[in-house]
Amino acid sequence: MLVIYFFMMAAISCKQQQEINIAFNDSQLAYDGRIRYTNEAAILSWPGSAIHINFSGTEIKGSFSESDTANYYNVIIDGKIISRMHFDKERKTYTLASGLENRAHSLKLFKRTEWDKGSTSFYSFSGKDLKILPPPAKPKRKIEFYGNSISCGYAIEDLTTDMGIGFFENNYNAFPAVTARHFNAQYSCIAKSGIGITVSWFPLLMKEMYNRLNPEDSGSKWDFSQYTPDIVVINLMQNDYWITNMPDNDQFKLRFGNKKPTSDYIIGEYKSFVQSVRTQYPGAKIICMLGNMDITSKGSLWPGYVATATGQLNDKNVFNLVVPYKNTPGHPRTDEQKILANSLVAFIDKNIVW
Repeated sequence: MLVIYFFMMAAISCKQQQEINIAFNDSQLAYDGRIRYTNEAAILSWPGSAIHINFSGTEIKGSFSESDTANYYNVIIDGKIISRMHFDKERKTYTLASGLENRAHSLKLFKRTEWDKGSTSFYSFSGKDLKILPPPAKPKRKIEFYGNSISCGYAIEDLTTDMGIGFFENNYNAFPAVTARHFNAQYSCIAKSGIGITVSWFPLLMKEMYNRLNPEDSGSKWDFSQYTPDIVVINLMQNDYWITNMPDNDQFKLRFGNKKPTSDYIIGEYKSFVQSVRTQYPGAKIICMLGNMDITSKGSLWPGYVATATGQLNDKNVFNLVVPYKNTPGHPRTDEQKILANSLVAFIDKNIVW
């Protein structure tokens, strides 16, 4: 009898400690951003993409693999960032949180880095006695951003130089994500460091990227009906501002040959991109924002280009916002990103009902 009792208790203990798995496609998980799905995994590429789960239990793990090794994620438990995670190319299971009280919790895994740092395949969550709970309610408001390195949070945590490595990038503290959290809005960020409207630091323009699901695949198209924002914020042209004055740059030659583009051309291309966004989102309020790098420095003609372009649209739901030049070297750091966010929040509060 003692032996039978021992095996019964061992079986009960084993059952209590069994690993529970929750697949990436479980209906009670929630995602932010443009997410690709395969038969095996959810794939996160864009900055600010996120996975949400509500659960009960004392620990939660996740199974991931990377296409590169430069991505970083914020692990957010019950609204508080508890760690920064970094995954390997090989599929592995990582402990995201442990030693939790055995009660209901929320987890948000937030992609800090942009798509040139690689894409992440997410396979499943797991944990001992892990129990999934109903998904978090989606906020009613929706906001989407189209931007460059400023929107990505490039070098935001590099306090000595201005390096674009993934370790120093943090989209969570960049002005788009800060603004979305302020308004408790759903968040989508279509951004890439170095990108422009007329010219970029590489052979890809925003008009060629903005409608992609997979940012690295020109044949991968996003279904815009999947996410209809109330507000769209466009903060572009900083890279155009630089490269249009660099006739020896390879991308200048690719886009313009040996002749600098005219102001009419720049205005026309900006206007065309805004029209493309308007076609996708007929009811959205569109904020054409500039700042806070040297495109808005004293004497810059570019705020005038954007104002002219938007004026020609004759669209009462297209707005202009210029944030003054920060007058410091490099990309905006956390405090300077807060200035951008505060300016945008104040502008929305004053001009838009949503």
